[in-house]
Amino acid sequence: MTYKLVCPHCGKSLRIRTSVGQHIFLRTAYLQCCNEACGATFRAQFEITHEMSPSGMPNPGVRLPLAPAALRRDAMRSPDETQLDLLEA
Repeated sequence: MTYKLVCPHCGKSLRIRTSVGQHIFLRTAYLQCCNEACGATFRAQFEITHEMSPSGMPNPGVRLPLAPAALRRDAMRSPDETQLDLLEA
């Protein structure tokens, strides 16, 4: 799995060195720049905030809001999408 995080200092990719689960919805990660000349390290948190689509095996203890339609629609687009969508015309 690739998270595509980049170093704010040199712009090279970051890798997750280790991570710790804080909660079912929250994980703290420790990141390292892959550029040896830079060598920056960071702490980050990854949080699950919304369901984009419901689970086929729902856990009754999990209660997350369904993401708004606009957010779900935007998630289906690739970030570098430059081709016009004929359905939007």
